[in-house]
Amino acid sequence: MEVNEKCDVYSFGVMTLEVIMGRHPGDLISSLMSSSSSSSHHSTDSWPLKEVLDQRIPYPKGDVLGEVAFVTKMAFSCLSPKPEYRLSMQQVSRAISAHSSTVLTTPEDIKLEEVVGPTCFTN
Repeated sequence: MEVNEKCDVYSFGVMTLEVIMGRHPGDLISSLMSSSSSSSHHSTDSWPLKEVLDQRIPYPKGDVLGEVAFVTKMAFSCLSPKPEYRLSMQQVSRAISAHSSTVLTTPEDIKLEEVVGPTCFTN
């Protein structure tokens, strides 16, 4: 394994998900990786985002939910198994800096697949 900036961005993604989920995201990441390599359409990516977030705090609404969805999407963009598909930390930083608030109209219906990019766990 080569240690470089792509390792740092992966760690950032894991740490960010750990904060959002309230626990280590290892099982979720493994499930998403295995479901992306199988032809099964019934997988963790169809889970409601609400089930993935830390259950000890109230589910966010409005602008806050938009921000949580955006940060979750950024975290997953850092987790591709292939380092060449991961964003750089500079790209992550720029995306976060350029992001403007997003109000979601259907907060209860957000699915994990909506925040996890289609190529995020491409093997």
